[in-house]
Amino acid sequence: MPVGIITGASKGLGRALAEALAARGWDLVLDARGAGALKEAAEAVRRHGVRVVALPGDVTDGRHRAELVAAAWRLGGVDLLVSNASALGAEPLVRLAELPLEGLRRALEVNVVAALGLVQEALPLLSAAPAGTVIVVSSDAAAEAYETWGGYGASKAALDRLAAVLGAEEPGLRVWAVDPGDMATDLYAAAVPDDDAPRPAPAEVVPAFLRLLDERPASGRYAAPSVLEAR
Repeated sequence: MPVGIITGASKGLGRALAEALAARGWDLVLDARGAGALKEAAEAVRRHGVRVVALPGDVTDGRHRAELVAAAWRLGGVDLLVSNASALGAEPLVRLAELPLEGLRRALEVNVVAALGLVQEALPLLSAAPAGTVIVVSSDAAAEAYETWGGYGASKAALDRLAAVLGAEEPGLRVWAVDPGDMATDLYAAAVPDDDAPRPAPAEVVPAFLRLLDERPASGRYAAPSVLEAR
């Protein structure tokens, strides 16, 4: 069975993707900071009859990243690495003039540095896999200038660049930066608590990720709505 690592997997997109992959027979290593929510998510994923290792922790901790990769190795290797864990930098979001620099550092550490650290840790196993794949969850704020989204957007833009270079340096892998679009998630609610406009549930976006895995297009940046519209 293929093995995947998903960070930020206790809720939202990470959990929805974990359940969809488990339904396809993937064994999974799941990460999140909240132990209780992660345990609940792992129990739901295990109902699909796959092996699931749930490791609560912070992806900025190098020891924790090593534990995630070691757990995947014990399951058989790493076929897929999904960097979904994210930090906003400020909750709710604020203009750059008011953005705490410590918040920006946190966003960069979680969204960029930890994502690269996990890739570095997992790269030998990814390279040995028949179809090694790295997915980093991006945002349209990485490409568009939205007020108050500057710190978060800057971190996601940096993540996109790392993914693009990784794809060029590791031609044997598929490396995709995927913008899922707006979703009804706790992250978005924390970012803009006064915005209650309807948005798709994460499960509605997951088919775009599954299609990428099925069709394996070239490494690059993809927007989930465009992937779905291309059917």
